[in-house]
Amino acid sequence: MSQVLRVLLVGLGHMGMSHGRAYEKLDGFQIVGLCARGIAKRHDLPESWAELPRFSDYGEALAILKPDVVSINTWPDTHADFAVRAFESGAHVFIEKPLAETVDDARWVVDAARRLHRKLVIGYSLRHHPSWIKLVEIARGLGKPLVMRMNLNQQSIGDAWTWHKNLLKSCSPIVDCGVHYVDVMCQMTGAKPVRVHGMGARLSNEIAQDMYNYGQLQVFFDDGSIGWYEAAWGPMVSETAFFVKDVIGPKGAVSIVMPEHGGGAAAGASTTSSSDMDTHGKTNAIRWHHSALNADQSLSKGDEIISTTDEPSHDEICEREQIYLLQAIRNDEDLTEHMQSAVESLRIVLAADQSIRERRVVEL
Repeated sequence: MSQVLRVLLVGLGHMGMSHGRAYEKLDGFQIVGLCARGIAKRHDLPESWAELPRFSDYGEALAILKPDVVSINTWPDTHADFAVRAFESGAHVFIEKPLAETVDDARWVVDAARRLHRKLVIGYSLRHHPSWIKLVEIARGLGKPLVMRMNLNQQSIGDAWTWHKNLLKSCSPIVDCGVHYVDVMCQMTGAKPVRVHGMGARLSNEIAQDMYNYGQLQVFFDDGSIGWYEAAWGPMVSETAFFVKDVIGPKGAVSIVMPEHGGGAAAGASTTSSSDMDTHGKTNAIRWHHSALNADQSLSKGDEIISTTDEPSHDEICEREQIYLLQAIRNDEDLTEHMQSAVESLRIVLAADQSIRERRVVEL
């Protein structure tokens, strides 16, 4: 029987809790400690974690517990340092996206994983989602060039807006979630990105003068493909077309179709769904359009609707990510492509961030 891997869970926000539930459910892991800056004030943790050692100091947790795996679910400004320290302590690492704040730091983390022969898995959840895997597969058959249109706008209110304002201190919207969708674009094209253009706007005086809470990027690939991504956070964000996932090629198009949502809002309440984490990966159906024409110029084939109603929840996707980590450790799998893709997608979104700040196109 394979050894159970002892896990130090670092960061107990939404993602940390989801991954924690995955470790608790899967036979191959055992949580042996919890680490978070405000852990002394946490009274909302599962009863099954009541006896686990708790730490507010990351270095102390590493030194005392000597875990097999460190799960890093903290703010992005801690990611690179925490990951490298985990590797140096002998642990494998799961880390939420983005991998780091800079490309150099991301490469530092990857180099440390290779040098110390440890496994590094980054939380690119869409790579483990069956509907998104199918979307990429169909898009690859649409011919070249591809036109890829994607967004993830979040009308965040109350606690969600507070959380986003804190995140904005270290990460912009197009960096935080953009790595997911740019990674999908790279998978679809299999091409080299050559330049990026970004635009951004500061829509709230509650955030720093040098930050923006609406951003858009355009990325150009060497096969002629182009991709567009848009992301925004805040109470002012529109609920119209907040989730667009659409790919067009010479042979047709493929799109994720979302269910109808919303209505009005009763006195001060919100029916928003864009801030619901489950909507970020959830799909309703995939619509596959074929462009082939008959002699009379009518479409030779109707659109195919592929049902995706039986799909994993957010927590189940987290479980799949941890199964991927478990198998990589037990089978000593080569994660080179996984790590390089994380660095590449980060490089692209950071170039878009640079484009916004410097108001120019950035050559890659």
